[in-house]
Amino acid sequence: MKNQRHFGILDGTSQREAERIGTLINDLDRIVQLLNCDIETEEERAGVSDRSNAAYPILARTLAARRDNLRETMAALERRLAAIKTPLGNAVAA
Repeated sequence: MKNQRHFGILDGTSQREAERIGTLINDLDRIVQLLNCDIETEEERAGVSDRSNAAYPILARTLAARRDNLRETMAALERRLAAIKTPLGNAVAA
């Protein structure tokens, strides 16, 4: 309840945090899209798209690992954003 003011509106700090998290999620999503393109390009260059193949490019493996880590970070940020916005939804429903 400390993140709320009267009428169920988020306080300024929570609002700014929510905006920053939203911007960060969007930025990370763009990076993930770029990584996907880079992975596809590397797979096409090598002629191997099966990760279990020994000839699969190391660069593509590295980029895929980075992409997967960014996706996990995005999921954590989305959970944080939902936690910030939940009190607002509870106040409106009451």
